[in-house]
Parts: sequence; C-alpha cells; structure tokens
Amino acid sequence: MWKREKNSSQSSNRPCFSLVHQYIQRFNEVSGNKTAAIRRRSKTPGVMITQYSASLPEGKSTPDFQCKPVPVTIPEGKLAVFRAVVTGDPKPDVSWRRAKGTITDKEKFQRKYDESTGEHILEIYKVTATESDTYKCSAVNEYGKAVCTTTLSVIDETTTPADFRKLLKKSKEERAGGENDEKFWDALLNAERKDYERICKENGITDLHLILKKLEEKKKQRGQIKHRDSVILDEDDDDDEARKYGNKSLRRTQDLRSNGPQQNESGLYPSLPAVAQINISNQKLNQAGTEEDLLLMEFKLSNVDFVIKIQEINVEEADNALFECVLTHPLPQITWMRKGLILEDGEKYSITVSEHKLIHRLMIKDCNKTDKGIYSAVAGITSCSAWLVVEDHKSGGKKTIHKTTLAGGIQTDLEIVAKEQELKNQEEMEKILEAIKVKQAAEKVRNGKTLTINGEYCNGTDQHLRTEDKSSEEDIRVGALEYQWSAKEGAEQEEMKELLQDAQFRDPLKVNEGLSGYVKISQGKEFSDECIDVDEYQSPAMSQHEINQIGVIKNCNKSARSLKESKRVQWKEPASVPDTDPKEQASDEVLSDVDENKDTFDSEDHNYSQQNGNAKDMPNGQIAMSEAHGTPEDTEGVSCGSTRVRRKKQSPLTQDLVTDPGVHFIWGLSDVDAIIHETAELTCKLSSDDYEGAWFRDGKKISSDDIFFITKDGPIHKLVIINCAEDHSGKYRFEADGRKTEAMVNVKDPPRFNPEDLCAFTEPLAIKVGHNAIFKVQFVGHQPIKIQWFRDGDELQDDSSAKIENSAGHSRLLLSRCQRKDMGEIKIKLKNEHGFTEALSKLLVLDKPSPPQGPAEVTESSASCIEFKWRPPKDDGGSPVISYMLERQQVGRNTWKKIGEMKGGPAYRDTDVDRGRRYCYRIRAVTAEGISEAMETDDMQAGTFALPGPPTPPQVLSAFHDCINLSWSPPSNTGGSRILGYVLEKRKKGSNLWSVVNAADELIKGRKYAVRDVVEGIEYEFRVSAVNLSGAGESSNPSEFAFARDPKKPPGKVTSLKVTETSYTNMVLTWTKPEEKPGIQDEAKGYFVEIRQADSLEWSRCNTTPCIVTSFNVRGLRSMEMYWIRVITANDGGEGPPEELPNYVLAMPSPVRPKFTKRMKNFMVVKAGNSVRITVNFEASPRPEIVWLKDNVLVSKRVTVSNSDCSSQLLIPISERSDSGVYSILVKNLVGQETSSTEIRVTDDPKPPGLVELEENVPGTVTVMWEPSPDEKRDDRLHYTVSKLDSSKRTWTPVADRLFNNRFTVCNIVHGREYHFRVFAKNDMGISEPSESPTWGTEKKKEKLVVSETASKDCDLRCAPTFIVPLKLHTATRGYECYMSCAVKGNPSPHITWYRNHVSLNTDTNYYISNTCGVCSLAILSVGPKDVGEYTVIAENSLGRAECSTLLSVRG
Repeated sequence: MWKREKNSSQSSNRPCFSLVHQYIQRFNEVSGNKTAAIRRRSKTPGVMITQYSASLPEGKSTPDFQCKPVPVTIPEGKLAVFRAVVTGDPKPDVSWRRAKGTITDKEKFQRKYDESTGEHILEIYKVTATESDTYKCSAVNEYGKAVCTTTLSVIDETTTPADFRKLLKKSKEERAGGENDEKFWDALLNAERKDYERICKENGITDLHLILKKLEEKKKQRGQIKHRDSVILDEDDDDDEARKYGNKSLRRTQDLRSNGPQQNESGLYPSLPAVAQINISNQKLNQAGTEEDLLLMEFKLSNVDFVIKIQEINVEEADNALFECVLTHPLPQITWMRKGLILEDGEKYSITVSEHKLIHRLMIKDCNKTDKGIYSAVAGITSCSAWLVVEDHKSGGKKTIHKTTLAGGIQTDLEIVAKEQELKNQEEMEKILEAIKVKQAAEKVRNGKTLTINGEYCNGTDQHLRTEDKSSEEDIRVGALEYQWSAKEGAEQEEMKELLQDAQFRDPLKVNEGLSGYVKISQGKEFSDECIDVDEYQSPAMSQHEINQIGVIKNCNKSARSLKESKRVQWKEPASVPDTDPKEQASDEVLSDVDENKDTFDSEDHNYSQQNGNAKDMPNGQIAMSEAHGTPEDTEGVSCGSTRVRRKKQSPLTQDLVTDPGVHFIWGLSDVDAIIHETAELTCKLSSDDYEGAWFRDGKKISSDDIFFITKDGPIHKLVIINCAEDHSGKYRFEADGRKTEAMVNVKDPPRFNPEDLCAFTEPLAIKVGHNAIFKVQFVGHQPIKIQWFRDGDELQDDSSAKIENSAGHSRLLLSRCQRKDMGEIKIKLKNEHGFTEALSKLLVLDKPSPPQGPAEVTESSASCIEFKWRPPKDDGGSPVISYMLERQQVGRNTWKKIGEMKGGPAYRDTDVDRGRRYCYRIRAVTAEGISEAMETDDMQAGTFALPGPPTPPQVLSAFHDCINLSWSPPSNTGGSRILGYVLEKRKKGSNLWSVVNAADELIKGRKYAVRDVVEGIEYEFRVSAVNLSGAGESSNPSEFAFARDPKKPPGKVTSLKVTETSYTNMVLTWTKPEEKPGIQDEAKGYFVEIRQADSLEWSRCNTTPCIVTSFNVRGLRSMEMYWIRVITANDGGEGPPEELPNYVLAMPSPVRPKFTKRMKNFMVVKAGNSVRITVNFEASPRPEIVWLKDNVLVSKRVTVSNSDCSSQLLIPISERSDSGVYSILVKNLVGQETSSTEIRVTDDPKPPGLVELEENVPGTVTVMWEPSPDEKRDDRLHYTVSKLDSSKRTWTPVADRLFNNRFTVCNIVHGREYHFRVFAKNDMGISEPSESPTWGTEKKKEKLVVSETASKDCDLRCAPTFIVPLKLHTATRGYECYMSCAVKGNPSPHITWYRNHVSLNTDTNYYISNTCGVCSLAILSVGPKDVGEYTVIAENSLGRAECSTLLSVRG
C-alpha cells in the first residue's frame, strides 16, 4: 500500500498524496482497473480512513469518527455501552463486530441510534468474562470507510477496590492449567511486560495478579542462580558496569511509571561488584512489581464516584451556564468533555475546583446555539453527563448583563454536601490515628535494642559507625530503614493493612503528617519476597508538594551504588523482653505500611557504632557490625529503582526502630505565571525553622542580588524575582536537608494597558447627538496583538460610521455622527499568544428629551380644582428631567395660557378653574439639553354636582356582647371628587327603622368601625354611605345579620361518616351532626368536604361555602383514582377538627357482575360484500375487559371492535364468505364474566345446478337427476327444489323442496303427455336461476283449428341505470342521525358507490350503507362538522352509468 508523503505544511482538511501514488491512481483509471484504495489517518487518534478514489466530488467526504468509542472497564453483570459519532456525506452505514466471537445474540447485544445526539450505540447486557474482547466499529459509504477499535474489560466481583483483600487472597485452586506448563513460564520470563496479558489470555489464565506474584518468585530464583555463577568484575570496569545496570534499570522504571521521580546519573562509586549483583538480581523484579502497582492504581481510580452529578441546564443566549458536581474523594482535577473532545480552561470555558477538591465546576461563557449538546464530567473510570439547552433571548434585544444559570434540579448547597463528605473521610482517618496512639504507648515501655552484624554486638550509645564517605553512611542508614510486610497471616493485620490502603488513597497528606516520625520494621517474622512500592499509596492525581509530603525515597539508587560491600544485618531483642501484645502487633503493621511513604532521612542525624571482630554477646542496647562478607544466600541486596525499595532477608527481626524523620515540607512550591517587568514570588514552608535551604534555577544555585531576593521567615522560605525578564523563565528548586521541591516559572508578556490611558478610557464619554466619539488607548505586549472593538457585545468593523486605527502600541476608535441608538458599552479586547485583556467604557449620546407620556390621568375633579398626573418621557435624552412646562386652553377658545414651569414629579393641581368648564393642557419636559415636544391631554372638566356611589356592603369582622367590628371598601364611583368620610347605619332584625351610628358632624374617616351601641343577644344588620364635596351618596346594601354576643366555640367532629354511592366521576357522602357541649363545643352551622389523591399530600376543598345538610355529592373525580376524604364542621366560632374516613375510596361504581341487557340474535345471514355490524349492550362495574372470538379464536385485524362503558360493537366493513362462523363476546371484570354468541353466515345468491337428466326406471315414474351447484361445497345449508310442467296444464307445479341430494323420482306420469322439469338451488340468501330438463314423453295429436298467428319477438328488458327518486337536500342537527335515500333501476342490477367530496364511503365504518331492491340508503348515526359536504351516489352496470348528488349542512 502506498503511504502518503509526510509534509508538515499540508492542509489538514484536504488530503495530499505523493506523485507516485497519484500516477498509479491515474494509470488505473485510464486502464479501467479498479482504483487502489488510499489509507490515511483521521484527526481523531486511533481512527484509520480508507478512501476509495484519489479525488472526491465537491461537497462529498469519506466517513470519519467525530467521537470514537471509549474503552470500558466494568464489573461483571453490569451494562456496557459503547458510543460513537460518525460524519460523512453521504451518511455512512455503521456496523459493529468483535475480534473473538460474534454479536448476533440480540438479547445480549443491541445496536441503537440516538437521533437527538447522533450517537451510534452498542449495548451489552449483563457482561461476563466471555465478552472481554476487542470491538471494532466501521463506518462505510460509497467513497470510503473509517475503522476504529475499542476494548471491553470485565472485572470480576471480587476485584472491586472495596474488597481488594479478597483479590490478594484469592485461592490458588482457581488458576488455569496453563500455570503448570514450563513453556508458559519460559515465554513470560523471556517476554516484554507489554506481552504479559496477551500470553495469559492465550493460555486461558485470568488471574493476572497471582501470575505476576509467581513470576516475581521465578525471576528471583533465576537471579539467585546468577549470583552463584557471577564473576567478579575488574576494578577498571566498575564504572562502566555500574552505568550499564543503573541505566537499564532506570529505563525500565521510567517506562512503567512516567510520573515517578527521575534517577540521578551522577555519583557512581567504586563499590561496583555489590551494586552490579544487586541490580542484576532485582532488575526484572522491578518490572513485575510495577505491573502490580498499575493494577492497584486502577482499583484506586475506580473508588471515586459522584455524590451529586451534573444536571440539565436551560439557558438563554448570551448568558453563562454553570455545571457543578461533588465527588466522594478529593481529586485535583477531573476531565470535562463535549462530543468526545476534552475542554480546556480559557476564554470560552472556565474550569474551577474548590479548596477541598471535592466540588468541580465548568462554566460555559456567553452561550450560543452552537454550545447546545451533551457535556460530560469524567473522574477516573466514573462519568456523568447532562444536556445544555440554549434558548432564544426572550426580550429580543442585545444583552448587556450576562447572568449565570445553574441546573434547575440542583437545590442542595454543594458546600454542605462537600463538608459532610469530608466528615465521612475524617471518621475513617480517626481509626488510623487510634492505631497510632497504641503504637506510641508501646514505644514508651520498650527499651534495649540490639543490632547484630555478622553475629557481633556493638554498643549503640558509645560507638559510632564510620564509613568512607557520607554516601556510604546514608546507604547503611537506608538499608537499616528498609522494611517489608510481615508474612504472618492474621485477621487483625490484614484488616489494618486494608484500612490504611483505603485511607491513604483518600487523603495521603493527612496520614503522612499524622504518622511522621515512625518507621516500622517487621518483627518476629522473615521478610517476604514481595516488595512494597512507596508509590502504591499515592493518589493518581496528586500534586507535586503532596508527593513531597508523602516522602518518596529519591536518592535510593545513588546510595545503593555507593556501597562498597554487602552487609548482613540482624536485629535481635534481648530475652528479657516479653512477647508483644497482639493489639500492639496490629498497630505495628499499620505503621509499617504508613512509614513506607516517608521521605529519606538525613544521614547526619543517625549515627551507628562500628566495631571490627567476631560476634560477641553484649549488654542490651549495644550494636556491633562486621566487615566480613557472608555467602550469596545470606547476603542482603539493596536495589532501589526510581521509587522502589527491595530487600531479601532470611533472618527474623525481633525489635522495632524509632528514628527521627528529619525535616519535611508543609507545602511545596507551585508553578507561577509571571508578567514581564513585574515581580514574581515562590514560597514554601518546612516543618521546622531550624534548617537553612538553597535555591536553584535550572540546576544552578542562586543567591540574593539585584534580581533575586531571598528571605526566610521561620519555616517559610521565599524567593522574589524582581522585574521579571523572559530569560528568568525556567525550573526553580529549593533544597533543605536532602529534601527538595520544584516549580516552573513562566514569564509571559500578555497585552497590558497604560494605567493612565486605562483610567481615562474607563470614564464614560458623553457627547451631543450628531457629534463624533473618539476612544483611544495605549498598550504594551508581545507582538503580534489582535485588537478588537465591541459595542454592546457586537464587534465593530471599518465602515461609514466606525473607523478603527491601529498601530504597534496604540488603537483609536472613531464613531461618526452618533445618535441616541449608538450609545452603549464600548469594549476593547487585546489578545496575543500569552493571554488577553479587556477594557470597558460607556458612550453617552445626549439629546433633548422625548415628549411626556400620556394619557393624563385625572386624580381629582371638583368645582374648585382639577388634579391630574402623567408619565415621564420615555427617553430623557441622557439627562434627568428638571421640570415641566405647562400651558392651558379652555375648550372653545383658541388661545393658550402659559401656566409656568413646575418643579417636582409629573403631576399638577390646577385650582384656577370654573365649575363645569372643560380644559386642555400642553406639557413639555425640560432637561439640561433642551425642551421636549409638547404632549397634549384630553379634555378635563371641572367638577359638577355629583354624589358618590354606594360602597360595598359592610363585612362583620368579629362580634362580642358589647361590640361589633365592621369593615367595607370605598365606592367605585367617587363623583369626581375625593371622599370626605362615611355614614354608618344599623337596624335590628325584624325592624324597618335605620338609625345612624355616628353623629352627622363626625364622619367616619377610615373604612373600619367598632359599633358599641348594641344590646347583647340582639341581631343587627348594617349599611354605609360615602360623603364627598357634593354630599352623601347612596347607601350600600345591608350586611349579613350579626349577633351581639361573645364568639362561639368551634364545633366537634361529625360522626358516622360513610360513602353511600360511588361512580367513576362522583361519590355521595353522609354523616351525623356532632353533639353540642356547652363551654366545650357549640352547634355546627355548616360543613366543608375536603379530598386528596392517594399520591398527594395537599387537601383540596370541594365546597367554598359551608353546606348545611349532612350529605354531599363530590364531583369531578378521576376514574379509578384513590381518594382520601374528610369532613370539617364550622360555625361562627371557626372550624372544628376534621373527621376522616379510615380507608381510601376508589372512584368507581359498586361492583356489578356483567350481564347483557340486550342479547344478540342467534343466527344472522349476510350477503357477501355487505357490512356486518353486531352491537351488544351490557351492565358491568368496574369497567370490564371485552374479548371478541370467532370460532373460539380471537377475531382478525380486519374486524373493527368499538367498546364503551355499557356497549360493544363488532364491525366487518366488507364481508366475505370466510367470515362465516360463530362469533362470541366475553365480558369480564373483577366480579365475574358473561358470554354471548351468534352465528353469522356470509353467503350470496346460489349458482344454478348443472345438467339435468331424466330416466324411467319404473313405468309411470321419472327420475330427475342433476349435477350439483358449484356453491354446494361452500354452503352446507344449500338445497334444491324441483318443479314440473304438464303439457295439459301449462303451469309449473313444485313437486319437491329441500332436497339435499341430486336426484328425485316424480310419480303419476301419464303416458301421452309432455313433461318439463326445472331444478333450482336455494340457500338462506335466495334461489338460483333454474336448470331445465329435456322434454319427457309425446303428446297425443288432435286435430285442432289452426289459427295463423304472428310470431312474437322476445322482449329485451335490459337497460342502463337511471334514478327514479333522486337525493334531496339535507340539513341535520349536530349529534343527531341523518338518513339519505334514493331509488335506482337498471338491468343488470347496477353497482352502487357512495362518495363524500369525491372520496369513497363504501369502506368507511362511520357510515351505514344498504341497497335493497334498488333503494339505496346511507345513514350517519351522529352528525358532526366533519360530515358537511357534497354526497354523490353512482350506479353502474354494463350498459351505462348514472349519478345523483346532494348537499349536507349541519346546524348547531
């Protein structure tokens, strides 16, 4: 296959191929050969596109994957989903297949297409290990195809992170048979690490974790053999060999763990043979151990989940949308995606994380239609998605304020949820800290540690270990601090180990700080062969200073290479020390795990005694070391990869060692983006203020000078870069006591405004209408700089009204002849490769105001004044309104009188008016920019004598024995003047005399009054009248009667509440009136009925006014819904407690067993071609289930069944003979069932019998024989009739009827006479044409008078169709029946067809059509508006065609 030529300058949109390739393509086309396919890679990684031709038609394209399927790792039994989005013109066809096996099982594999998102989906239900495979997705059209692959990995239920201990202790009995094959192990030992999984799959092995552990043991065994057979290297080759082994180990580790610490290539020491042996023995163990770490890391990632997922957002255009989610465990960042593309923080998207790293947010700025779609948040292997719907801007104009829209479903405070999640994590940490306290208590009671080297003892307090250099000292210290998990199998030990793993993943920083200062060496057991990686407990997305906090041992390789000799070290405990308590042992195991994350310790802080000689017993606390070497089996090898500590030790450890961890970082350096010519600052904090540190830039030490300013404030170390320049960018490092932290400083030169120009630019610019506006600003920054000007969000371009002038450090915008519509927000945006900046200003265009807005509203009109108000101008011209100028004209005159300039609001009170005259006013608004045009009011009339209307009837607020409180509303008609007050009157019940409550000269100013002139126990009613300048108006209607007595007590509960009648829409309740108990509960005056649905908590009141009877009909119920019902009593004292039914009530009638009110006919005969209609009426409750059967089988689909609450109808539009049978209806409900049947025979006029023959077997008789009718086989009720014609009588006489055979013997045949016989076929529909027999016998010849007669001609009765009675015009009432009929004749019988508006009705089941002996009728059972139109009936036969029409109109 020809490959495309690589060219970095090629367009990414149009493929370009080599000249040789194009020549071959051209040759194939000319010669007629099939064009060779062209393969090219897609923009989407992992997609291969095959193009069938070198050139594509315009507008056409090959398939491509816009979003390829993502690999899925999922637990067994779950649903796996692959999604792909493809493009191409024409639209490609998408198919799926797998590498091993098929996907034809539709129950397991389902393919779908989502039209809303354009996604092609493959769903795999209830995945098992057999579905773990590589899946291929292909998209093909006529111009090419695109292919991509993905994988499905199925995790067994026991491999979940929450149950990781079960994975580590999985039974060896589950191993496949391939494990015992030596060829399998040879293949693994000689293969690269990337081939492990493939080799295991080929041999049918699924437990990869167990295989890696066993592979480590086999590699270790081979490494020991190599130790025995290894040769001692020459001193001259020491450096080369060390470099060889060290580099190879380095490359392996970097390949497996890309984010691990880098190895230091410097510092190779002469102690080469020991280092070479160590690296050779542990080189491949590093590889296997790293594979286990990667597997553990995958399980840790799967532990993260979403507490609150992102929700769908509906946002208006130009607004911002904010997605929010909360995680179960802190992550520094998650991945945000849209349409398969990863979103990055920038101008369009803002990605933020809370301080506790639990809340993650994505903001989409300035949303438009293209932002609509599905957005996803991915955390580890867990994800969630939601829609963003962008709606049109409702107000229609440009938005100046961009609001942020959150999801409508999110009503929870995310900070509260995050705090609760942090508390859960903190509770788990407390368990670990409790174990630490147990460890601390144990350390205080322990004393006397003994260190033996080659069997010799040394005093650890008086003597110090001396080495050749500091590196050797550090190596011995590192060797002493190496540790492994104890091989002891104990439940407490395993649980503490698992607990620490889980807690360290969630928040490793807190665990590390809580455990600083403790190093655990396994006690009482041998070291296991398995090595623990300090990276194993790091979070997958941990920041740099957190990694430093955990304390990765970074100088391990350097220390190991500096060893001159291997040492055998044993720790022993004096016999006087008692056995360790099991609880302390469990706590030790926890600390052993935690201390694995410690930083390296400074060798100067730890001294050891050294003494030459053989091993001797010495007192407690003494230490002895020997220079002698042991055998290879007893030698301890220390090989440190990038972050790994490995050790082989066969001697048991019996004593703990507690050492000072030294200094560590509280927080490390963070990357800084500095601005050129400004100050940048790097800060870190140590755990102690007693340590000095050094600063480095790109590996070179720096000190304080004119550029760098270094300070130390206790444990806080700070580096300040003054006046940053481009060459100050680089990697900065701070080191203290062997610890270091690094960060990058990036000096950028983004666009920046001149501060003075920026201050002047941000001030609003005000100009008068028609003038020019100029905006200018100076800036600096790295060139080139893109300059954009905006007005209210719309970018400005050079045109007749806008002129933009740009230079290297200056930009100027000129807006010519500005109008009011040009005012708004002016924005300049500068952008270069280092960033962008914006500045905002405001343009104000000043003009005279628009006229005040009308119409003017009259607030008071009396004989002495007119008061009115209006609205301010819609546009004040950019300046506030100072005053209004008014003019007045009396209606009927031509002159305008200037009233003057009025300060204040838009209102005026004119007191210089004459009673009854009409006036008109002109109003102008006055601002600093000028005077507006005038607004002219409508005519206003000064007040005349007009009384106010009646107020509303008074309402009784409360009543007591000495006072009744009332209130009312003012009259709607004030009479043109303000209301001065009210006059209140009262009247006793039964009296006709109204008495005034208040004095005539003391009007009631308010609308509330307390009537105190009452007598206890008397009923009163009240009325009120309003008074204005013209006098008192009409009185209101009387109020309700009120007793002058103290308030009553609320009534009690009703009793005997029950439902007496129910239906689908209503139910009837009855109850008993509650008893009256003086002082406790008074008599009930009315009742309220309330209901609520079973799935609702809201009660709704059925009656707004109390009902006075003890029964109520609840209406408007939903059929078959469940309702709770209660009744509340009420009187003047208020409402009593409710009484509720104990059970819900179902909205349905009382159960009734189905029964037929009108049964069907037992037998029906229908002519073939006509419609069949069967209607059955019944009674049943609840609504029954109705089933129609034909011959005990469900009716076919061509049969229409219509059901209602009390009837059912079966309709066959055009019947056929096959429709004959027994039709049954089954009506069934909860109470019972009922059936009814009828036999329907669909038939037609029978065809005549065949040839008729005569035979004489007995003298005086004739046997008539005939061939059967063709319909005899299809109609079991068909029979025959025989008629005889005697030559002596000349009339046909029936001789036999209902014959079911094909012969009949006729008696009494007289010799000498002629006989003729006719045979008819008959059925339930009618009789056929006759079949005639030949003449039988000879008539005696008699001499007769011969009369010559003229031969008669046969009469031809055939004729074309004609309408004897035409259709008439019809006007029907809506909902009633309508019948149309006409009469037609013709021979042969014509075929009748009905039409409405030229559409045939013969097959429409809504119309009943019949044709009986030429009388054609059409019936419409319920006339509606859709039936209006022209109706036409057409009669056709072989001789012609006739047509008749009419119109139907519907009224009502």
